[in-house]
Amino acid sequence: MKIYLSGSIRGGRELEQTYTLIHHHLIERGYTVLAEHVANPDVLEIEADMSEEDIYLQDVEWLNICDAIIAEVSIPSTGVGYEIAYALEKKKPVLAVYEKTRKISAMIKGNTSPTLLLCSYNGEEDLIKILNDFLKSL
Repeated sequence: MKIYLSGSIRGGRELEQTYTLIHHHLIERGYTVLAEHVANPDVLEIEADMSEEDIYLQDVEWLNICDAIIAEVSIPSTGVGYEIAYALEKKKPVLAVYEKTRKISAMIKGNTSPTLLLCSYNGEEDLIKILNDFLKSL
């Protein structure tokens, strides 16, 4: 099963460890992770060698072939929001997670799409439980 991993890149990298945790958790369970570069500490350098059009085309291709998307939405990101909207339009299951103490976009929080699951988490154990529950539902 292919999971698209979404998290802030240009909007801020302060949750890089969380992206890495999600990435490793998925890999350890045998999932193919698309856009795994989100968890790479060198992602800004990697993307510096690509044009914006190349990034867009690559990400849309991955969104088209993924079975589901997991997005960390604690850090506001236009790109993450776009990826979620694109996936929802394609009727793909989307798990959007955010740190319990954060205020997130009303466009995400107020979305009632049946394929969007929005969950707040309080620490790594809580996040892992949410991930496992979502993955079991696929």
